[in-house]
Amino acid sequence: MILRQASVPFRKIQPALEYAVKHLDQDLSLEKLAGQTGLSSFHLHRIFTSITGETPKQITLRLRLERAAVMLVSGEDSILDVALACGFQSHEVFSRAFRQRFEMTPTSYRKRGIAKSKVENHAALVKQVGPCVGLFHANVNASPKENRMTYSIAKKQIAPQPVLVVRRRIKPDEIAKVLGDMFGQVFMYAQQSGAALAGRPFARYLDWGPGLFTLEAGLPVAASHPGEGDVKSDVLPGGFAAVTTHMGPYDQLVSAHAAIQQWIEAEGLTAKGAPWESYITDPADHPDPKDWKTEVFWPLAG
Repeated sequence: MILRQASVPFRKIQPALEYAVKHLDQDLSLEKLAGQTGLSSFHLHRIFTSITGETPKQITLRLRLERAAVMLVSGEDSILDVALACGFQSHEVFSRAFRQRFEMTPTSYRKRGIAKSKVENHAALVKQVGPCVGLFHANVNASPKENRMTYSIAKKQIAPQPVLVVRRRIKPDEIAKVLGDMFGQVFMYAQQSGAALAGRPFARYLDWGPGLFTLEAGLPVAASHPGEGDVKSDVLPGGFAAVTTHMGPYDQLVSAHAAIQQWIEAEGLTAKGAPWESYITDPADHPDPKDWKTEVFWPLAG
């Protein structure tokens, strides 16, 4: 959503936006939204469209479909239940709108959705090699798929990045169950609170202990946001980092981490803090794993 005018006009429509985000399963007619602002329906429609570039109907439909997309990949509710929870009156109306927005059916999106795909593939990675090399120690008995990719690694200076995250202390075999839910929690909070998302999902493994590890998953935001409940405000550290790009399935990401580790040692540098992975490519748009793109960041001392 692009704001095209000053903040004072925006404050006039903010109550309507806040109401829409919190009541996506209820009546969001123009009259109902206007009633939240004290403006006439005509006046609200005019300034709302001028400020956001979308009509109230367009933006409420988009918010409903985005919530539905999160629910599809982070939960197990039926398509009809998802449709009703997001304010659609029937399975048919929901499916038609969803296909127009995402160019696939809700069922196909659930099968190929970003969160589900990433959860399943990260689960496979954990089972094969233990948690990512450098974040934890590789499982020497694992047998990951062969990866002949040559990595180009560079030392880059990056700016601190505000993020919203959910952290969990979990067992390795629970990752497939919780990661999608974690992304979903952050996305839903961002939608409800008006936090502007500013990048792709990422995951960071903060520490590893006997049988447990601390997993952090979330989304970058344009500016620091307070968070609420399980959703916390944090910052990915700025400074120098070793950075590379991995192309291919997630179960081969261990090779990218290993390559960075070797490069850091060869360059006489020292790693500092927890590395993270940023998932650039949406598997829903690129179903072939060979096309999946992931950026890997290792913070450096000094």
